[in-house]
Amino acid sequence: MENEEIKQLIIRELPDILKRDPEVQEFILRLSREHFADKTETESRFDRLLEELRRERERSDRRWEENQRRWEENQRKWEENQRRWEENERRWAVNQRRWEQLEQERKRAWEENQRRWEQLQEERKRAWEENSAQIRGLIEALKAQARKHDQSIGALGTRWGLQTEAAFRNALAGILGDLFGLEVTHVTEYDATGEVFGRPEQVELDLILRNGTLIIGEIKSSMSKADMYLFERKARFYEKQHGQKADRLIVISPMVDPSAREVAERLGIEVYSYAEDAGEALTGGASNDHGEKE
Repeated sequence: MENEEIKQLIIRELPDILKRDPEVQEFILRLSREHFADKTETESRFDRLLEELRRERERSDRRWEENQRRWEENQRKWEENQRRWEENERRWAVNQRRWEQLEQERKRAWEENQRRWEQLQEERKRAWEENSAQIRGLIEALKAQARKHDQSIGALGTRWGLQTEAAFRNALAGILGDLFGLEVTHVTEYDATGEVFGRPEQVELDLILRNGTLIIGEIKSSMSKADMYLFERKARFYEKQHGQKADRLIVISPMVDPSAREVAERLGIEVYSYAEDAGEALTGGASNDHGEKE
């Protein structure tokens, strides 16, 4: 009989044999124990496996819980670090704003101090210029007073013969030229018919030229009533000789008799005691670069 046939026979008959024959049952049990665990052993093995699975699950649970705790701790630390970072960002932004504000305040303070310093410098400059102008004005006033004093002293000297009339006239003409830029020319005309003095004689006059105008002047140490009439006749003689009418007639003399002033007023002659007064009247207060008024 072939093996396959035997196998099929055992499979077909074995269940009935096991039911009827205890000896076969025992044989089969012994045989199976050699290769397979019995129920008790199987249950014991299964229990051990379950226990091992249970312990492994507990270990996994503990590891999971530990990992979860660590993750939560890391998450908390991360959130704390994030919060600190955001707080640092906020503080940095606040400090940045404060720094910018401080810089702006410092800039404004510096500009304000600079402006105040410049203003103070301007005030000091103006004060210095004002003081300098006052000092210059005082000096010029003293100079003018001194010149007037010198003119008065010169007039007295001329009157008492200590200097010539020509020297006095030249001194006053120099003041008009130096301080006011006026050109003073001393001219001599010959009166052949004696119109001025009643007989033929030389006629001396001072011409003051300014911007094309003709000003006839008389510069003397003193003027009497007769001198004033004589000056008027000399001026009219000059106008007739040259066919040109004078724009102004002036007399410059520190010593003018009151009666002479009355004559001058009637004849339209301007009278000045000092050369400075005449210069200012003729130039409108202007002078050249020698320090007088511009």
